[in-house]
Amino acid sequence: MSTSKGCEELQKLDLTANFIGELSSIEALKYNIHLKELFLVGNPCTEFEGYRQFVVATLHQLKCLDSKEIERSERIQALQNYSEVKQKIREQEQAYLLKRAREKEEAQRRIQERKDKKQNQMESKLGFDSPDSVQNKENHQAEGDREQETWRTVEDDEEEDRRFWDEPTPYTPESRLETHRYLEEKRRAKDNIRESKKREKPLRTLVTADGKVLNVNVPKYVRLHFSLKDDEENNQIILDLAVYRHLDTSLLDVDVQPTYIRVLVKGKPFQLVLPEEVKPDSSSAKRSQTTGHLVVSMPKAKEIILAKQKVSSTSVKDSDCNTLQKHARRSIQVEKLEVDPSKYSFPDVTKIIQEKERIGQGPIRLQPEKITETKKSYVDFKNNEDVPPLI
Repeated sequence: MSTSKGCEELQKLDLTANFIGELSSIEALKYNIHLKELFLVGNPCTEFEGYRQFVVATLHQLKCLDSKEIERSERIQALQNYSEVKQKIREQEQAYLLKRAREKEEAQRRIQERKDKKQNQMESKLGFDSPDSVQNKENHQAEGDREQETWRTVEDDEEEDRRFWDEPTPYTPESRLETHRYLEEKRRAKDNIRESKKREKPLRTLVTADGKVLNVNVPKYVRLHFSLKDDEENNQIILDLAVYRHLDTSLLDVDVQPTYIRVLVKGKPFQLVLPEEVKPDSSSAKRSQTTGHLVVSMPKAKEIILAKQKVSSTSVKDSDCNTLQKHARRSIQVEKLEVDPSKYSFPDVTKIIQEKERIGQGPIRLQPEKITETKKSYVDFKNNEDVPPLI
């Protein structure tokens, strides 16, 4: 309880069933001035004569002990007899310590007997009872714990369980530790038996002894769906492997060979024989950003040569033949552009747009009268001499 000195704000402390036998150790709780409730139910110290009086007189700040409120009169009476009660508690603590020492010795003796009994049973089961088996005992001593858990039968386990749980034992820390050790040994024995029953699975055959490549689809967590497409337009074979969308790409290993493709998905092989020979060096693999599928493009090893279309003489007319011949001649002859100005005349592009006559703006200036030719565009126009000309 000395660790509680630093808990200045501690108000409630529950120490139920913690094998506390030294009741005087509660004196360390005097410094926890805010402590109001204390629980010591299930501890050996609660069987001491004067237990409650000692606690009430020692911890003045307590308001409740073991769910029972402390009355003022109870505290006054406990303080009056405190010296006598404290002496009785000291004597009972000494007796408890001697009892605990005997319990520890008894627990060690019982554990050793149980261990020796198991060892003898194991040796008799394995045939180590002869005088010449001393060397064998030394060789197998390191593996004793593991072996003694594998030879057990169901009847032995049931008999041992019945004997262990029916045997009366004192309620001590050692008995509780022994119970936990027993449960742990049973758990390990079951694990060892389960592992011994497991047969190591043979390695999956990917290529037979005669060199035949097999189709394999091992990944069981997906049982991979796939599609193999023959892209004749691009002269390639495309494999779409439906791997798990959120599977990390680093867990995929693609190996393209001329006649087959192998993909390791988390170490489990997917292998498929290709219908046609491909080029491994020109192949490419990528993941789909939408579905996460693995798409492998494998160009075919055989190149496809497209034949030229033949034109039959019966279906071609004479005019078409002449046209083809003319085009052929034009393509052979090299035409040159003639730039000799003596042979060809070029228009003067600088005089395409005629200049407009500039009309002065601003102050009125006298300008010479311009004689304008009368346009003869109007046929019905008649000149009347009585009408003065416009200025």
